[in-house]
Amino acid sequence: MKATSYQLKAGNIKNLKIVQHDLPDPTADEVTVAVKSIGFNFADLFAIWGLYSATPEGVFTPGLEYSGVVLKVGANVKNLKEGDRVMGVTRFGAYTSHLNIDQRYAIPLPKGWNFQEGAAYLVQMLTAYYGLVYLGNIQKNSTVLIHSAAGGVGIWANRIAKQFDTFTIGTVGSSEKLDFLKKEGYDQGIIRGNDFAEKLKQSLGGKELNLIMECIGGKIFQEGYEQMAEMGRMIVYGSARYASPGDRPNYPKMAYQFLTRPKIDPHKMIEENKAIMGFNLIWLYEKAELMNQILEEVSKLDLGKPHVGHEFDFENLVDAMKLFQTGKTIGKVVVNI
Repeated sequence: MKATSYQLKAGNIKNLKIVQHDLPDPTADEVTVAVKSIGFNFADLFAIWGLYSATPEGVFTPGLEYSGVVLKVGANVKNLKEGDRVMGVTRFGAYTSHLNIDQRYAIPLPKGWNFQEGAAYLVQMLTAYYGLVYLGNIQKNSTVLIHSAAGGVGIWANRIAKQFDTFTIGTVGSSEKLDFLKKEGYDQGIIRGNDFAEKLKQSLGGKELNLIMECIGGKIFQEGYEQMAEMGRMIVYGSARYASPGDRPNYPKMAYQFLTRPKIDPHKMIEENKAIMGFNLIWLYEKAELMNQILEEVSKLDLGKPHVGHEFDFENLVDAMKLFQTGKTIGKVVVNI
């Protein structure tokens, strides 16, 4: 079988090339999937730039998330059959027309969902749920600060947090996204800027800040940490400030940001009784049983469908990436094949 994929050697978006290659039959525990939609994530951009620690050496196909139709099944596969509609995650390789994937990472598409919604779900929902529930130990009636609140993780984080009757504060980069936060049920919305600390204090209105989903870094990270209450937990799953427009990273700017990044003293953390925890989804990918346990837990919640904000054709995948870099997206960016 022939597959059409984007491949590159990390370092520059311009290195992305569409190539055709032979795809072997699936192994005993794999299925072959005809990919219909691809979910775009921040980790994709960082991997393409070579900034993601898990980026493969040499030439590789980016992409962590897909949906599609099962074409073939391996000898040991019992729970899937040809023609099944599935969604899944993969440790890179999703920017393709066809792929072979371990059956554990091919999940039946929920009834009533289209392929775009399937490709907009797993990576960001798993990130939000694992961060809030497993690491953040989210509690009823607590207060949660969620950065990039109109993005995929932010939307799921708010919906999950609301299952615990929490007070949620979302931050965004521009005023155009505030109305969307209201529609999603955030209690407060903040435009990140030089006055972030004061805005956060006002939004709290005397409430304790118990939990932060942090993906910005820098001054925003520092000011959020300082206002976090005793026994508060900050979950760090990204650092968007290192991203910038362009085909390759802005290394001088990144070097300055790295050297001036906040530095938290562990001894001071003891005195303040606060916690910072970090993780990335590649680690969770290696824990298939845990990942499927999370999916089972989430299926019992009323979280609704993913919000697909932007769609592109496969041939225009680079355009999707360019839009993503502007910070103007709302919800999930999806590429269709």
